[in-house]
Amino acid sequence: MSTLRRMPRETRRRSYDQYCAAARALDAVGDRWTLLVVRELLAGPRRYTDLHADLPGVSTDVLASRLKDMELTGLAERHRLPPPAAAHVYELTERGRALLPVLDALAVWGAPALAERRATDAVRAHWFAIPLLGVLGATAAGRSGTVEVRIDEGVFHLRLSADAPPSYGDGPAVAPAAVLTLATETCTALAGGEITPVEAVRAGRITVEGDAALVGLPDGGPDRT
Repeated sequence: MSTLRRMPRETRRRSYDQYCAAARALDAVGDRWTLLVVRELLAGPRRYTDLHADLPGVSTDVLASRLKDMELTGLAERHRLPPPAAAHVYELTERGRALLPVLDALAVWGAPALAERRATDAVRAHWFAIPLLGVLGATAAGRSGTVEVRIDEGVFHLRLSADAPPSYGDGPAVAPAAVLTLATETCTALAGGEITPVEAVRAGRITVEGDAALVGLPDGGPDRT
């Protein structure tokens, strides 16, 4: 029988051992699945089962390991919801939420790879929230409000604020200021910079209800002039 003892998790974490900001960042989020777990938690606190359902392909062992690592590195916290829920949820810390611009930059860089949807590709509606935050948030012009987005795969919402970083959530919004309805293909085109939101509205590819000016859009419907 081997006499080797397993080291505590904290001392077995891999590191690049480089005095470099990028290397330190990759020490924390460079493992496979970690940034996608962050993507899910940016939408708000989630139960383990919900995370597993929205991360198709991840094993239960790997997900548990990534969540534990995120707790150790101060990116996420686990806490118990009060009754009647009485369930444990994971939630990003302030440092974890600060990764939104990182994921936004990755989404911009990766958008051209969405030109072709593979037969094996899973999709969730809220996965389009980050690219749309970048596209629509830039046109908010210091205004605040919630925008509900409805696409083929489901519904998510974007929270725009004049005095706080933008954020998003899965599912419908409570009393949204504006509602956008569009096809998944239009989301992809917006993310890739193939069309602007204004062009998409005027072409009839986005229907807008409510405060269209919140995100710098004309009222919904094609331009008939």
